[in-house]
Amino acid sequence: MREKLSHDVDRRSFLKHTAGAAGAAGLTAIAGCFGDTGDGGDGGGGDGGDGGSAPGADGEMVMKTASETTAAYSMSQVIASAVSQNSDEVTVNARPSQGTNRNVAEVTQGKTEIAYVQNWTANKIREGEDPFGDLDYQPYQVFHLYDLAWFMASANDGWTSVSDIGADSAVSPTPRGSGTAEMLEYALGFAVDDYERTSIGYSDQASAMSEGRLDAGAGTYVNLSIEPGWLQQMKSTVDLRVLDFPDEVVSELEDDPAIVVSDIDMSDFEDYGYTPDTLSTPTLAYNFIVREDHDYDTLYNFLTTLWEQREGLQEETGLLAPLAEGDAWVKNAYADFPFHPAAADFYEEQGLWSDEFVRGEE
Repeated sequence: MREKLSHDVDRRSFLKHTAGAAGAAGLTAIAGCFGDTGDGGDGGGGDGGDGGSAPGADGEMVMKTASETTAAYSMSQVIASAVSQNSDEVTVNARPSQGTNRNVAEVTQGKTEIAYVQNWTANKIREGEDPFGDLDYQPYQVFHLYDLAWFMASANDGWTSVSDIGADSAVSPTPRGSGTAEMLEYALGFAVDDYERTSIGYSDQASAMSEGRLDAGAGTYVNLSIEPGWLQQMKSTVDLRVLDFPDEVVSELEDDPAIVVSDIDMSDFEDYGYTPDTLSTPTLAYNFIVREDHDYDTLYNFLTTLWEQREGLQEETGLLAPLAEGDAWVKNAYADFPFHPAAADFYEEQGLWSDEFVRGEE
């Protein structure tokens, strides 16, 4: 079933009205490779939720990212192992999660010591939007893990821009109900008045395009450079065309605090029917957070140990290769979102601190 999605309403109102519905699900799993599942489950097992000692005070940290079928979870296992095996002060236990919204709840409730979120969720926390309008504790950011650059793609002849999407176009900006869908729908609203909103799984997009059931679907590049398997399948099935955002829309998106825009050199990508020279597209930046009262020494020792092991992380998974470079630790830091004091001090010592960053209160 298709439904008409109109963007004649104010985009800010759209954000607030969808926060409790689409936002509560977090990111859906991307064909078993990337992303989050919906909220639910009984959560983690940290020690900070009993009203006693601060999270991490015993030197133990539960780390959560996404479901156990995801690359993010595999990355967290590598990080947890690197720290636990090389520190006498900190033990990290990586566990799967039920999504980024759930991660926020578990961190603030003291059930999980450290977890990742993405900038879309971080903006809602910063703005006090549902479901984060009444948190008992302030989340503080710690370090950057990776980015997912999202874009729209089509097999329609002659299409080069999202502006080619019309009122009768069947569009799936990722399956309905995912956090990514909410972000992409919002971004499309800057360029497209309306379209026929459909919901098609990532691995089914190519066949839907071939059968004429889908005019535009979603694609992603992990860390702005790696194509997931389902995107490679799309390229091999249809003459896939990457759709850019118009320059004036890109400028608006860049000025919006809820959106991170990345510029990707498309000369490194092959076998597409069409690509712009440079793709400017919304990106979800995933950063780890802790509770504001997380134990300073434990978090500082965690960062110090991980820093010492950073060059070896890529031997376990290439997705962690960027952490070998110091700048990647603070890449796409959330604006006006405080860093934990332990992280702030650590980055100052490493020469990575910026005057644009905010240091949280101790």
